Amino acid sequence: MTDGPDKKPLRSAAWFGRQDKMGFYYRSFLKNRGFPQDQFEGRPVIGICNTWSELNPCNSHFRTIAEHVRWGVLDAGGFPLEFPVSSLGEVTMRPTAMLYRNLAAMDVEEAIRAHPLDGVVLLMGCDKTTPALMMGAASADLPAIGVSGGPQLRGVYRGQIIGSGTNIISMSEQLRAGEITIDEFHEAEAGMNRSSGHCMTMGTASTMASMVEALGFGLPENAAIPATDARRNHLARMAGRRIVEMVGEDLTPSKILTRPAFENAIRALAAIGGSTNAVVHLLAIARRVGVDLTLDDFDRFGRAVHCLVDLMPSGRFLMEDFYYAGGLPVVLKTLAERDLLHRDALTVNGRSIWENVAGATCWNAR
Repeated sequence: MTDGPDKKPLRSAAWFGRQDKMGFYYRSFLKNRGFPQDQFEGRPVIGICNTWSELNPCNSHFRTIAEHVRWGVLDAGGFPLEFPVSSLGEVTMRPTAMLYRNLAAMDVEEAIRAHPLDGVVLLMGCDKTTPALMMGAASADLPAIGVSGGPQLRGVYRGQIIGSGTNIISMSEQLRAGEITIDEFHEAEAGMNRSSGHCMTMGTASTMASMVEALGFGLPENAAIPATDARRNHLARMAGRRIVEMVGEDLTPSKILTRPAFENAIRALAAIGGSTNAVVHLLAIARRVGVDLTLDDFDRFGRAVHCLVDLMPSGRFLMEDFYYAGGLPVVLKTLAERDLLHRDALTVNGRSIWENVAGATCWNAR
């Protein structure tokens, strides 16, 4: 793939297209892996920003997702290069992963700036990895697309649906009160987190995955497809294909993360009954693109929005059920029909948010 006369030159050409000592240096070291020169010179170089880590159970399946992204990039004529950044797992880090969000954002931003990348696919899952990756990519402002890892399958214990976070609290109190035994407590542990993926309640991880989609920063259905569902891998492959097109279109985060997009996200946050942590994260992301978002905006735009989703911790169901019922596209369509959505907000697939959700159907309204 070469640049046309009217296309913006590939950023990676400053590394691989030069015919001098440094060009020799950059190309020769890539060739040590057996890559032919025409595979990376003149093609969009796509970074796969991976937050995989065994210390972060929510993101432990990201090697598989990264491979599907890689295939998508190759399908579209790009050249994928995977790189690691800090992986922040709220379930194991003490006292909280929030202390390291900005550090991870700096890691992402500087990794993108320093390397010969034309675009980047961001693999995000547990709570703080999503805002950290979005913040870093927004500051670098190269074409970028978010791919969430997806929620776990719903927990099941003795015929009862249980959710991470929600039932951890309730069952630990039952243990303290002598209502269940320690053996029953351990049995429930094994049935609660029974698949790869992040928390399947509407906690911060699921909320921020929803914000990625509501902001237009991820493909439709990004928020709710379970981590173990084959459709999650399909979405990753399509994101890999799409980022190559985005490079050609010069579709950068600053063109997606606009004031209308953030207003859409605030209303979506209210409609899903999302985590209050999203307020902190959305404000931080907005700052990276120069959008003047304030706490008052969350009151102004969320005040008239009813909670439309019946999910734990405030409701009965889990993210797997949300996906089967139609997922976030149904919520966004409902907001649009109530004149509570900026329908023309641009998304990463090049279509408006309304074009993405106009055909959404709710399969379970109970």
